[in-house]
Amino acid sequence: MKVVETGLPGVLLLEPRVHQDARGFFLESYNRRAFREATGVATDFVQDNQSFSVRNVLRGLHYQLPPAAQGKLVHVVAGEIFDVVVDVRRSSPSFGKCVATTLSGGAHRMLWVPAGFAHGYLVLSEHAIVLYKTTDYYAPEHERTILWNDPALGIRWPLEGAPIVSDKDRRAPPFSSADLFD
Repeated sequence: MKVVETGLPGVLLLEPRVHQDARGFFLESYNRRAFREATGVATDFVQDNQSFSVRNVLRGLHYQLPPAAQGKLVHVVAGEIFDVVVDVRRSSPSFGKCVATTLSGGAHRMLWVPAGFAHGYLVLSEHAIVLYKTTDYYAPEHERTILWNDPALGIRWPLEGAPIVSDKDRRAPPFSSADLFD
């Protein structure tokens, strides 16, 4: 597994070894030992989530506060997404900074998003299937959302018209008034 650092400390792009031939391909989407050796992160994943979304669906920016903060290992099985991560840790030197990358089923790259970061994505393809493993269980009482288009964050979403967002994401507070990590 190859690890590529991003502009945010701890947020990593992972490129698994892909074995490809005339039949198709095979890859390990997760191996605890390989993940730990490649990233230096010793964690246990407790929940797998899967979403199916159509073009222009925007999900995020989501995170959970302690004691249910979640790290996420994001993997696109089919389609393509524009994936965004925001540092929401007040004590971090990269507080409020964002990184974005494109993930696709064809490229097989994964994104490790540690606890303390908000995460969201926009579907660029006709549809996308996104799988992500989490380090803690979904806890609605600890879930928070930041307004996806808050100008203070400066995220340049590659939109084709207005995105399709949930009511929760539409009503999310701006970064300046969101509940954040210390």
